[in-house]
Amino acid sequence: MRTTDAAMTALAAIVLALTSTACAARAPRNIDHTCAIFDERRSWYRDAKKSYERWGVPIHVQLAIIHQESRFRAKAKPPRRRILWLFPGPRPSSAEGYTQALTTTWKEYAKDAGNWGADRDDFGDATDFVGWYCSRSAREAGIAKSDAFRLYLAYHEGNGGFRRGTYHRKPWLIDVARTVQARADRYQRQLTICEDRFQPRWWQFWAG
Repeated sequence: MRTTDAAMTALAAIVLALTSTACAARAPRNIDHTCAIFDERRSWYRDAKKSYERWGVPIHVQLAIIHQESRFRAKAKPPRRRILWLFPGPRPSSAEGYTQALTTTWKEYAKDAGNWGADRDDFGDATDFVGWYCSRSAREAGIAKSDAFRLYLAYHEGNGGFRRGTYHRKPWLIDVARTVQARADRYQRQLTICEDRFQPRWWQFWAG
């Protein structure tokens, strides 16, 4: 009986772990409202706030960039090219995860930020990456950390490309960056309404 109970407990733990992993990989139900996102994923607020405190990039800017890159899907990847319009071919890049960061850029982040165990499908690592990258854009390209429009252009083109103005030849990218700015503004307005309820309370500090 004890062996059976132990086996059932272990099975339940495995099922719970798999369910939790699947839920974490799935995007929140309403990705267009900051309050709804954080109501469903309370830990995400703590992740985004921690990134803000470390790098100075506002939460609403982080969210707007992640929304544009992956729609908050942990396993997002660029679609495969088609061979003869029928057979799936290779993917156009190594972009992956919430931030669609390239493998080389992610490795550079892990080394520079000291986050060696970082995963592109981990939201906390993703917000830290966005904060790190945008902070670097502020330093190297002189972009304000609240300027979602220009930060996204630098995020897409690289800081060198932004300084060279490569985006001027891409009207579609400028339109996307405007969308990112508009979403960041909307996220900011929404967050002012509900952010207080995600703040830790005094009894939580005492409870540890």
